[in-house]
Amino acid sequence: MAKIELMERDSSFPRSPGLSYKRLRNHLSKTKARVPVVWFRHRAFRSEDIFLGAYPRSGSTWSRFILFQILTGQEAGFDTVNKTLPGVTSLRHGIPVLPHGGRLIGTHEAYRGEYKKAIYLVRDARDVLLSEYAYVKSLGYFESDFEEFVIEFARGKVNGFGPWHRNVLSWLDSPIADTPNLMVVRFEDLRRNPEEMFTRITDFLDVRVDRQLIRQAVADNSLDKMREKENQSPQMPPGKDRFIRSGSVQGWRGKLTHNQLLLVEQYAGAALARMGYPLDTAAEEVSPPRCAVKAV
Repeated sequence: MAKIELMERDSSFPRSPGLSYKRLRNHLSKTKARVPVVWFRHRAFRSEDIFLGAYPRSGSTWSRFILFQILTGQEAGFDTVNKTLPGVTSLRHGIPVLPHGGRLIGTHEAYRGEYKKAIYLVRDARDVLLSEYAYVKSLGYFESDFEEFVIEFARGKVNGFGPWHRNVLSWLDSPIADTPNLMVVRFEDLRRNPEEMFTRITDFLDVRVDRQLIRQAVADNSLDKMREKENQSPQMPPGKDRFIRSGSVQGWRGKLTHNQLLLVEQYAGAALARMGYPLDTAAEEVSPPRCAVKAV
Protein backbone atom coordinates (compact mmCIF):
# COMPACT_ATOMS: atom_id res chain seq x y z
CA MET A 1 0.00 0.00 0.00
CA ALA A 2 1.32 3.45 -0.90
CA LYS A 3 2.58 5.51 2.00
CA ILE A 4 0.29 8.46 2.47
CA GLU A 5 1.32 11.64 4.26
CA LEU A 6 -1.01 12.12 7.20
CA MET A 7 -2.48 15.42 7.23
CA GLU A 8 -12.79 20.78 9.56
CA ARG A 9 -17.42 21.87 8.78
CA ASP A 10 -19.25 21.38 12.00
CA SER A 11 -21.94 19.11 10.58
CA SER A 12 -22.81 17.43 13.88
CA PHE A 13 -24.10 20.73 15.15
CA PRO A 14 -26.68 21.84 12.56
CA ARG A 15 -28.02 25.37 12.51
CA SER A 16 -30.65 27.14 10.41
CA PRO A 17 -28.98 29.95 8.41
CA GLY A 18 -29.99 30.50 4.79
CA LEU A 19 -28.61 28.19 2.12
CA SER A 20 -26.33 30.83 0.58
CA TYR A 21 -24.78 31.53 3.99
CA LYS A 22 -24.27 27.81 4.54
CA ARG A 23 -22.48 27.49 1.23
CA LEU A 24 -20.26 30.46 1.97
CA ARG A 25 -19.41 29.09 5.42
CA ASN A 26 -18.66 25.70 3.92
CA HIS A 27 -16.33 27.27 1.35
CA LEU A 28 -14.46 29.33 3.94
CA SER A 29 -14.06 26.30 6.20
CA LYS A 30 -11.82 24.75 3.55
CA THR A 31 -9.47 27.73 3.27
CA LYS A 32 -6.60 29.01 5.39
CA ALA A 33 -9.04 31.53 6.89
CA ARG A 34 -10.19 28.84 9.30
CA VAL A 35 -6.83 28.52 11.07
CA PRO A 36 -7.17 31.57 13.36
CA VAL A 37 -10.88 30.83 13.82
CA VAL A 38 -10.12 27.33 15.10
CA TRP A 39 -7.43 28.70 17.41
CA PHE A 40 -9.89 31.27 18.80
CA ARG A 41 -12.53 28.61 19.42
CA HIS A 42 -10.13 26.58 21.54
CA ARG A 43 -9.43 29.15 24.24
CA ALA A 44 -12.27 28.79 26.75
CA PHE A 45 -12.08 25.23 28.01
CA ARG A 46 -12.06 24.07 31.61
CA SER A 47 -10.01 21.27 33.05
CA GLU A 48 -13.25 19.46 33.96
CA ASP A 49 -14.53 19.47 30.34
CA ILE A 50 -14.61 16.23 28.34
CA PHE A 51 -14.73 16.13 24.55
CA LEU A 52 -16.74 13.98 22.16
CA GLY A 53 -14.61 13.84 19.04
CA ALA A 54 -15.67 12.40 15.69
CA TYR A 55 -15.13 12.99 11.99
CA PRO A 56 -18.33 14.40 10.38
CA ARG A 57 -21.07 11.87 9.62
CA SER A 58 -19.77 9.39 12.20
CA GLY A 59 -22.77 9.25 14.53
CA SER A 60 -21.95 12.06 16.94
CA THR A 61 -25.39 13.71 16.67
CA TRP A 62 -27.18 10.46 17.53
CA SER A 63 -24.73 9.87 20.39
CA ARG A 64 -25.18 13.38 21.75
CA PHE A 65 -28.99 13.02 21.75
CA ILE A 66 -28.77 9.82 23.81
CA LEU A 67 -26.12 11.23 26.15
CA PHE A 68 -28.18 14.41 26.64
CA GLN A 69 -31.17 12.39 27.85
CA ILE A 70 -28.98 10.20 30.06
CA LEU A 71 -27.17 13.16 31.62
CA THR A 72 -30.15 15.50 32.07
CA GLY A 73 -33.21 13.22 32.21
CA GLN A 74 -34.88 15.51 29.65
CA GLU A 75 -36.19 14.79 26.17
CA ALA A 76 -33.56 15.48 23.53
CA GLY A 77 -34.23 17.92 20.71
CA PHE A 78 -31.94 19.81 18.34
CA ASP A 79 -32.19 23.12 20.20
CA THR A 80 -31.76 21.71 23.71
CA VAL A 81 -28.93 19.36 22.76
CA ASN A 82 -26.98 22.07 20.91
CA LYS A 83 -27.31 24.48 23.83
CA THR A 84 -26.49 21.95 26.54
CA LEU A 85 -23.82 19.84 24.83
CA PRO A 86 -22.18 22.43 22.58
CA GLY A 87 -19.63 22.07 19.87
CA VAL A 88 -16.40 24.01 19.98
CA THR A 89 -18.09 26.57 17.70
CA SER A 90 -20.64 27.56 20.35
CA LEU A 91 -19.04 27.54 23.77
CA ARG A 92 -21.10 30.57 24.81
CA HIS A 93 -23.68 27.82 25.33
CA GLY A 94 -22.96 24.70 27.29
CA ILE A 95 -24.28 23.63 30.65
CA PRO A 96 -22.24 21.66 33.18
CA VAL A 97 -23.63 18.13 33.10
CA LEU A 98 -20.53 16.24 34.26
CA PRO A 99 -19.03 15.81 37.73
CA HIS A 100 -17.22 18.86 39.14
CA GLY A 101 -18.92 21.25 36.72
CA GLY A 102 -17.58 19.79 33.49
CA ARG A 103 -19.17 20.16 30.08
CA LEU A 104 -19.41 17.58 27.31
CA ILE A 105 -18.17 19.36 24.18
CA GLY A 106 -18.36 18.06 20.63
CA THR A 107 -15.56 18.47 18.10
CA HIS A 108 -14.81 17.31 14.56
CA GLU A 109 -11.22 18.51 14.73
CA ALA A 110 -8.19 16.32 14.61
CA TYR A 111 -6.66 15.86 18.04
CA ARG A 112 -5.44 19.07 19.68
CA GLY A 113 -3.45 19.59 22.84
CA GLU A 114 -6.45 21.29 24.46
CA TYR A 115 -8.25 17.94 24.52
CA LYS A 116 -7.17 16.50 27.87
CA LYS A 117 -9.91 13.86 28.18
CA ALA A 118 -12.09 12.65 25.36
CA ILE A 119 -14.27 10.03 23.75
CA TYR A 120 -13.42 9.54 20.09
CA LEU A 121 -16.15 8.03 17.89
CA VAL A 122 -15.05 6.29 14.68
CA ARG A 123 -17.17 5.10 11.77
CA ASP A 124 -16.00 3.12 8.73
CA ALA A 125 -14.66 5.66 6.22
CA ARG A 126 -16.59 4.04 3.38
CA ASP A 127 -19.93 4.61 5.13
CA VAL A 128 -18.83 8.11 6.12
CA LEU A 129 -18.12 8.80 2.44
CA LEU A 130 -21.64 7.80 1.35
CA SER A 131 -23.32 9.75 4.15
CA GLU A 132 -21.20 12.83 3.48
CA TYR A 133 -21.95 12.72 -0.23
CA ALA A 134 -25.73 12.57 0.33
CA TYR A 135 -25.53 15.46 2.78
CA VAL A 136 -23.32 17.85 0.80
CA LYS A 137 -25.19 17.16 -2.45
CA SER A 138 -28.52 17.94 -0.79
CA LEU A 139 -27.14 21.29 0.36
CA GLY A 140 -25.48 22.10 -2.94
CA TYR A 141 -21.98 22.10 -1.45
CA PHE A 142 -20.67 19.75 -4.14
CA GLU A 143 -21.53 20.16 -7.81
CA SER A 144 -19.57 17.35 -9.49
CA ASP A 145 -20.49 13.68 -9.77
CA PHE A 146 -19.97 10.86 -7.30
CA GLU A 147 -16.78 9.63 -8.97
CA GLU A 148 -15.16 13.01 -8.41
CA PHE A 149 -16.48 13.13 -4.85
CA VAL A 150 -14.73 9.85 -4.00
CA ILE A 151 -11.45 11.38 -5.15
CA GLU A 152 -12.02 14.56 -3.14
CA PHE A 153 -13.08 12.62 -0.06
CA ALA A 154 -9.98 10.42 -0.16
CA ARG A 155 -7.82 13.53 -0.43
CA GLY A 156 -9.66 15.30 2.41
CA LYS A 157 -11.05 18.13 0.26
CA VAL A 158 -14.82 17.85 0.86
CA ASN A 159 -14.91 19.66 4.21
CA GLY A 160 -12.58 21.68 6.38
CA PHE A 161 -11.53 18.78 8.59
CA GLY A 162 -9.05 17.16 6.24
CA PRO A 163 -8.93 13.47 5.34
CA TRP A 164 -10.74 10.87 7.41
CA HIS A 165 -7.57 8.85 7.96
CA ARG A 166 -5.57 11.81 9.23
CA ASN A 167 -8.32 12.73 11.70
CA VAL A 168 -8.52 9.16 13.01
CA LEU A 169 -4.78 8.66 13.29
CA SER A 170 -4.29 11.99 15.03
CA TRP A 171 -6.39 10.62 17.90
CA LEU A 172 -5.01 7.09 17.86
CA ASP A 173 -1.45 8.46 18.03
CA SER A 174 -2.22 11.34 20.39
CA PRO A 175 -0.55 11.90 23.78
CA ILE A 176 -3.73 10.69 25.51
CA ALA A 177 -3.98 7.50 23.44
CA ASP A 178 -3.56 4.31 25.46
CA THR A 179 -4.25 6.24 28.67
CA PRO A 180 -7.37 6.37 30.86
CA ASN A 181 -8.13 9.79 29.32
CA LEU A 182 -9.13 8.54 25.86
CA MET A 183 -11.97 6.17 25.04
CA VAL A 184 -12.18 5.09 21.39
CA VAL A 185 -15.62 3.84 20.35
CA ARG A 186 -16.64 2.39 17.00
CA PHE A 187 -20.00 3.60 15.68
CA GLU A 188 -20.74 0.06 14.54
CA ASP A 189 -20.39 -1.22 18.12
CA LEU A 190 -22.72 1.51 19.35
CA ARG A 191 -25.33 0.51 16.78
CA ARG A 192 -24.93 -3.18 17.54
CA ASN A 193 -25.17 -2.93 21.33
CA PRO A 194 -26.09 0.64 22.32
CA GLU A 195 -27.16 -0.12 25.88
CA GLU A 196 -23.87 -1.79 26.77
CA MET A 197 -21.71 0.77 24.96
CA PHE A 198 -23.45 3.82 26.45
CA THR A 199 -23.08 2.21 29.87
CA ARG A 200 -19.33 2.07 29.25
CA ILE A 201 -19.35 5.68 28.06
CA THR A 202 -21.15 6.93 31.18
CA ASP A 203 -18.65 5.00 33.30
CA PHE A 204 -15.84 6.79 31.43
CA LEU A 205 -17.60 10.11 32.14
CA ASP A 206 -17.69 9.10 35.82
CA VAL A 207 -21.48 9.37 35.78
CA ARG A 208 -23.47 6.65 37.50
CA VAL A 209 -26.97 6.18 36.15
CA ASP A 210 -29.58 3.47 36.27
CA ARG A 211 -29.38 1.02 33.38
CA GLN A 212 -33.09 1.57 32.70
CA LEU A 213 -32.43 5.26 32.03
CA ILE A 214 -29.87 4.32 29.39
CA ARG A 215 -32.25 1.81 27.85
CA GLN A 216 -35.01 4.44 27.67
CA ALA A 217 -32.69 7.08 26.19
CA VAL A 218 -31.67 4.67 23.43
CA ALA A 219 -35.32 3.84 22.68
CA ASP A 220 -36.37 7.50 22.67
CA ASN A 221 -33.63 8.45 20.21
CA SER A 222 -33.82 5.80 17.54
CA LEU A 223 -33.02 7.09 14.07
CA ASP A 224 -36.73 7.06 13.15
CA LYS A 225 -37.60 9.14 16.20
CA MET A 226 -34.72 11.51 15.51
CA ARG A 227 -36.02 12.05 11.98
CA GLU A 228 -39.40 12.92 13.49
CA LYS A 229 -37.70 15.42 15.79
CA GLU A 230 -35.85 16.90 12.84
CA ASN A 231 -39.08 17.31 10.87
CA GLN A 232 -40.68 19.06 13.84
CA SER A 233 -37.73 21.27 14.72
CA PRO A 234 -37.98 24.99 13.83
CA GLN A 235 -34.17 24.96 13.68
CA MET A 236 -34.15 22.67 10.68
CA PRO A 237 -35.19 24.26 7.37
CA PRO A 238 -37.84 22.55 5.25
CA GLY A 239 -36.71 20.77 2.13
CA LYS A 240 -34.56 17.85 1.16
CA ASP A 241 -31.37 18.75 3.05
CA ARG A 242 -32.03 16.31 5.86
CA PHE A 243 -29.35 15.90 8.48
CA ILE A 244 -30.46 12.58 9.99
CA ARG A 245 -29.99 9.75 7.53
CA SER A 246 -29.87 5.96 7.69
CA GLY A 247 -26.96 5.40 10.09
CA SER A 248 -26.11 2.30 8.09
CA VAL A 249 -23.42 -0.22 8.98
CA GLN A 250 -21.49 -1.55 5.96
CA GLY A 251 -23.94 0.25 3.71
CA TRP A 252 -21.03 0.82 1.34
CA ARG A 253 -21.03 -2.80 0.23
CA GLY A 254 -22.45 -2.97 -3.27
CA LYS A 255 -22.46 0.83 -3.63
CA LEU A 256 -18.79 1.52 -4.23
CA THR A 257 -17.02 0.15 -7.27
CA HIS A 258 -13.84 -1.86 -7.00
CA ASN A 259 -11.75 1.08 -8.21
CA GLN A 260 -13.44 3.46 -5.77
CA LEU A 261 -12.63 1.08 -2.94
CA LEU A 262 -9.05 0.87 -4.16
CA LEU A 263 -8.70 4.62 -3.97
CA VAL A 264 -10.26 5.00 -0.53
CA GLU A 265 -8.19 2.17 0.89
CA GLN A 266 -5.00 3.50 -0.66
CA TYR A 267 -5.41 6.56 1.54
CA ALA A 268 -7.36 5.23 4.52
CA GLY A 269 -6.38 1.56 4.58
CA ALA A 270 -3.90 1.80 7.45
CA ALA A 271 -6.41 3.63 9.67
CA LEU A 272 -9.23 1.26 8.68
CA ALA A 273 -7.08 -1.73 9.59
CA ARG A 274 -6.07 -0.25 12.93
CA MET A 275 -9.75 0.18 13.78
CA GLY A 276 -10.53 -3.42 12.82
CA TYR A 277 -12.38 -2.70 9.57
CA PRO A 278 -11.93 -5.28 6.79
CA LEU A 279 -10.09 -4.24 3.64
CA ASP A 280 -11.36 -5.50 0.28
CA THR A 281 -8.46 -4.48 -1.93
CA ALA A 282 -5.27 -5.35 -0.07
CA ALA A 283 -2.03 -4.48 -1.88
CA GLU A 284 -3.69 -3.65 -5.22
CA GLU A 285 -2.79 -0.65 -7.35
CA VAL A 286 -5.15 2.21 -8.13
CA SER A 287 -5.67 2.66 -11.85
CA PRO A 288 -9.04 4.28 -12.60
CA PRO A 289 -8.80 6.70 -15.55
CA ARG A 290 -10.08 9.71 -13.60
CA CYS A 291 -8.19 9.08 -10.36
CA ALA A 292 -4.95 10.88 -11.08
CA VAL A 293 -4.32 11.35 -7.38
CA LYS A 294 -0.80 11.78 -6.06
CA ALA A 295 0.09 9.97 -2.83
CA VAL A 296 2.65 11.88 -0.84
